[in-house]
Amino acid sequence: MPRSALGDFSPSSERPDPLALLTGQGADRIPELLPIRYGRMSASPFSFYRGAALVMASDLSMTARTSLHAQLCGDAHLSNFGAYASPERRLVFDVNDFDETNPGPFEWDVKRLATSFEVAGRQNGFSSSERERIVLTSAAAYRVTMAQLAGAGNLENWYTHVDIESIADLLKQQGTRKSDKAAKKVDKAIARARQHDSLQALDRLTHVVDGQRRIISNPPLVVTLDDFLQGSARDDAEKVIRAGLRDYRSSLQSERRHLLSQFSLVDIAHKVVGVGSVGTRSWILLLSGRDENDPLFLQFKQADRSVLEAFTEPSRYKNMGARVVAGQRLMQSTSDIFLGWIASTDLEGQAHDYYFRQLRDWKLSAEVETMDAKAMLTYAKLCGATLARAHARSGDRVAIAAYIGAGAVDSAPNRFDEAMSAFAVAYADQNDRDYSALTSAIAAGQVAATAGV
Repeated sequence: MPRSALGDFSPSSERPDPLALLTGQGADRIPELLPIRYGRMSASPFSFYRGAALVMASDLSMTARTSLHAQLCGDAHLSNFGAYASPERRLVFDVNDFDETNPGPFEWDVKRLATSFEVAGRQNGFSSSERERIVLTSAAAYRVTMAQLAGAGNLENWYTHVDIESIADLLKQQGTRKSDKAAKKVDKAIARARQHDSLQALDRLTHVVDGQRRIISNPPLVVTLDDFLQGSARDDAEKVIRAGLRDYRSSLQSERRHLLSQFSLVDIAHKVVGVGSVGTRSWILLLSGRDENDPLFLQFKQADRSVLEAFTEPSRYKNMGARVVAGQRLMQSTSDIFLGWIASTDLEGQAHDYYFRQLRDWKLSAEVETMDAKAMLTYAKLCGATLARAHARSGDRVAIAAYIGAGAVDSAPNRFDEAMSAFAVAYADQNDRDYSALTSAIAAGQVAATAGV
């Protein structure tokens, strides 16, 4: 297939109704929370895009595709990249959301990333030329990094990653005014990230009740187990969660099981997270170590089938929590030490798959709304290169690099870059139409939405 064909998009005459796809996702979610999901998606075209991974997967399935597969993020928009702590306590940058991970055509992730920059650029008021340059840069960074990794050995390819602290050190070594200014910005980002830990979460999410730490209930976003369920249903749910916490240990390495054994469960609450995930069951667990000032927050999140699965190939994993964990470990250069999963768990009278991860561990995401065009250009280069590294760990990096071509990031765009740019513009137009359909349905009372939550 010619690379230029990757840029083609026009809605198929058989295109499913996007609102029907979105509401269909809600069938297995908590009904009372769905208005929050639609309210968050209606905030802006970019917010809609974040929550519409299923819609885009359906559309991509109707376009020409390559047979060059890799493990996909499945929802590779620019807000699903960020910084977090490695086990060695270094701040690294990588893809950080894997709810939709599944094998598929490599270009699907690249298209979703490229389009996210076009949609976000429109929202931030960038000119068409500024947006084009940003999107072209994201594609070129992916292409150039893939070419570099195609020439690397297997171990070098596996270990390559972005260490943000090393970037700051290199900038300082350059000794120019421009590099010093950039290094200060990186240092500030590192300092902010290090504040995003369990101790900060302890201050924000808990208070002391009768001498003991308890999670603060803030309905409907945070609801303690005592408020979420009552009577025997509440007691049964706690038993299931405690049993799940014990079973989850078996998915960890032995030394991490030992570390987890030094913490005891203190409190449980349901917490609404994200945009597209709203309505899924997402619990936070407060655990205490040596004392109450040695906390650990774990997130215990429902895992459903990937939105890609219906359009690519069935997951090799029967348990969707295992699918998420395996995909994350495959795509990331280094992962959360408490990342794990459990067998299907019957909670609230319904069986679901779940995975565990830390709620906060130096996590830091880009503030898309405040980015100017220059900052987004730099971020596009970082995200494109990062996605290439993630794909190179599972896909045929030599074949992908041979197909999309080489060249420098700052050189003239090649046909792959231009195709990603053309697709991003066409699909951002479609996203605008779908967003308008949602807001019109909300205004007409056809879709219930709670704004500002």
